[in-house]
Amino acid sequence: MTGPQLVPGAGTIDKLGATITPDGVNFAVYSEAASAIWVSLYDEQDQEIDRFELDVHEDNIHAGLIAGIGAGARYGLRADGRYDPDQGYFFDPNKLLVDPYARRLDRVFVRSPRLRLPREEAVDTAPLMPKAIVVGEGTETILPRKKAPNLFYELNVRGFTMRHPSVQGPLRGTIAALTTKRVIDHFKYLGVDTVQLMPTAAWIDEGHLPALGLTNAWGYNPVTYFAIDPRLAPRGPQELRVMTDLYRKNGISVILDVVYNHTGEGDAQGPMLSMMGLDAHTYYRYVEVDGKQHLINDTGTGNTLRCDHPAVQRLVIESLRYWIEEMGVSGFRFDLAPVLGRDPAFNPDAEMLKKIKADPVLSKAILVAEPWDPGPGGYALGKFGKEFQEHNDTYRDEIRAFWKGEPAKIGALAGKVAGSAEVFNVAGRKPSHGVNMLAVHDGFTLRDFVSYNDKHNEANGEDNRDGHNNNQSWNCGVEGETDDPNIIAARKRDVRALLATLFLSRGTPLIQQGDEMYRTQQGNNNAYAQDNEISWVDWEGADGTLVDFVAAINTFRKEHPAVSHDHFLSGEERNGVKDVVWLHPDGREMNEGDWNDSGASVLGMHIRHKDDEVLVWFNRRIESVAAQLPEGEWTVGIDSDPDTEVTIEDGQVQIGARSVLALVRTQPQ
Repeated sequence: MTGPQLVPGAGTIDKLGATITPDGVNFAVYSEAASAIWVSLYDEQDQEIDRFELDVHEDNIHAGLIAGIGAGARYGLRADGRYDPDQGYFFDPNKLLVDPYARRLDRVFVRSPRLRLPREEAVDTAPLMPKAIVVGEGTETILPRKKAPNLFYELNVRGFTMRHPSVQGPLRGTIAALTTKRVIDHFKYLGVDTVQLMPTAAWIDEGHLPALGLTNAWGYNPVTYFAIDPRLAPRGPQELRVMTDLYRKNGISVILDVVYNHTGEGDAQGPMLSMMGLDAHTYYRYVEVDGKQHLINDTGTGNTLRCDHPAVQRLVIESLRYWIEEMGVSGFRFDLAPVLGRDPAFNPDAEMLKKIKADPVLSKAILVAEPWDPGPGGYALGKFGKEFQEHNDTYRDEIRAFWKGEPAKIGALAGKVAGSAEVFNVAGRKPSHGVNMLAVHDGFTLRDFVSYNDKHNEANGEDNRDGHNNNQSWNCGVEGETDDPNIIAARKRDVRALLATLFLSRGTPLIQQGDEMYRTQQGNNNAYAQDNEISWVDWEGADGTLVDFVAAINTFRKEHPAVSHDHFLSGEERNGVKDVVWLHPDGREMNEGDWNDSGASVLGMHIRHKDDEVLVWFNRRIESVAAQLPEGEWTVGIDSDPDTEVTIEDGQVQIGARSVLALVRTQPQ
């Protein structure tokens, strides 16, 4: 036998994708509507060398065994069938398609109008398309590092590493750059135990970006769910496994931000890349309007994954297990997670969510939901069950509002730092189910949050229309960067107070890349298209003092169970002792009138757990405040105000302006 040959009738449907066997490579593809599917093979010069129709058809799976090839073979798929775009059928053998189960691609996706030309124009898109590469046996499978996160750190692989001084040349912007010792040492110094990588699956630019000279920097526009984008792992997927193995040895879990809600194929005018050309009705949700089929757009991106279809559920479950078992990740943050449970409205008991929760591997993983999507009824905070943690936007909004100075926020502050019980205290859930954050990738950085009243997204080319308008931000007197030392000091003081609030709250804290070192994006609150110095972390300009503060307050949190104990603060007595007493600055317990005082700006939180007692004061006033202390000996644990020396005299403490102060009782009452 010379060269590749199809072995008639030998294909099997058990495993989808390309699977190496003793007799060659088995290909299997799911499609309910295709009349024929071919595998096109390519050589190193990107020339098509053979094309074989998959000759086994069972249970809507097209399969075939091709002998004479193995690991390293390059291939794409072609599909034929009905062509009727108004009804959601786009079959066209001239469109080369990426296998949804492809493990590796030979290049990045690049947009071209030719990727969506109508079938009658008969343009072969193969020269424009990445080719999938058949991969061999991976390393030993592994179970997730199941450890409850203490601190999430969200990062973008490219943005985090492009300017790191210890990362040189071609390593910059890659997953391999994250294995540099100084990078890992930074996480260990901060006390980060869970690193969350923004999307790594191969993605494509949004349609309007190339004309603006911009590219997608974040990756929230995936095409495949198994293959890593070649920009992040140019030497292949094992770069991720090397990284996760190393982080595991250093006590750090790695989780992936995954986008199982839409793909970069977009709307009916988008590029034909993979699932749209294989079977659009199976993989995407449609609705009939005036006799025509229209893609449902619950994601704001043009299409919505059909997560109530068994084939899509299989794709999601098997790709999630691949990332854990073969790539060594320990869990996932699910972007626009309500799409996982849409049938069509959000259903917390939807089949997809039930399968994730019941899976013997996935049920052991860290699972985090972004509990909202743009579709109807898409806000589902608190509804994902005890198996999931959830990003808590109510924490972000209320804490920002308090420190901004909005009236009548003292009660909201107490509710958020006590664990957001109104959201999460149901069905056996705990404060740790809430992921508390002040800033994440889609919004201002923490520095910009106290430096800009308004977003400044002009560089995105959309006349500043994109990005959030309601940022609850402030600029401390001047919009944007300034040389005024008083304003600079005020901004850094506010950032420290915000971070102290975050780490002294019940729930699991999350910080985004660079917030611990005072990073700016120049007021851009939607830097998804800024793969440049706007979004790259400026390591040389890092505020080392702020880094030290974050490390210190995280250590303080871990060392004091009164702060970190995973139960909601209720104020109820147990054995004659309350877990929390809310204090007015005059030393008395807060009463109804105090809580209803719209101008209240100072609050004490006296918390206890067993022998540990901590008293936290929050002061958002622009002047220092004297507060009466409970009886006993108190020492300073954490003070967010770097310019005021804390004095404790005659049962009183002076709390610095716009600061958070944590005191520790050294002598039990």
